[in-house]
Amino acid sequence: MPTMHQDRTITAPMVYPDSAPFWEAAKESRLLIKRCRDCSQFHWYPRTICPHCGSDATEWVAASGRATIYSVSVTRRAGPQAYAIAYVTLEEGVTMMTNIIDCDLDTLRIGDAVTVAFRDSDGGPPVPMFRPV
Repeated sequence: MPTMHQDRTITAPMVYPDSAPFWEAAKESRLLIKRCRDCSQFHWYPRTICPHCGSDATEWVAASGRATIYSVSVTRRAGPQAYAIAYVTLEEGVTMMTNIIDCDLDTLRIGDAVTVAFRDSDGGPPVPMFRPV
């Protein structure tokens, strides 16, 4: 039963001024996404200009952390430990790339329900990943 190991080293993300609120929230195990105050659309990846309407009136909002697997691939040759890389679609409608953790990698399926979990990175803030519900 291949699983993603807890001790897999996660590279620390680059923290830029416009992404700092995201990483500060991650330190508190909170997942933030961006929403446009003009058109009310959520978007991912976080950016200052809304990709839906072009407005610069974007804000950070708390995401539910609940998602479904849109696509998943288990990587077995990229290092000493197998892991799952996936796209998940949050309840809010945005799709993000992530890892699926704490599971039997051979049982993951498109459509599986997952929830956010934060993993420590190597010298940086925790990184959001997802585990099966």
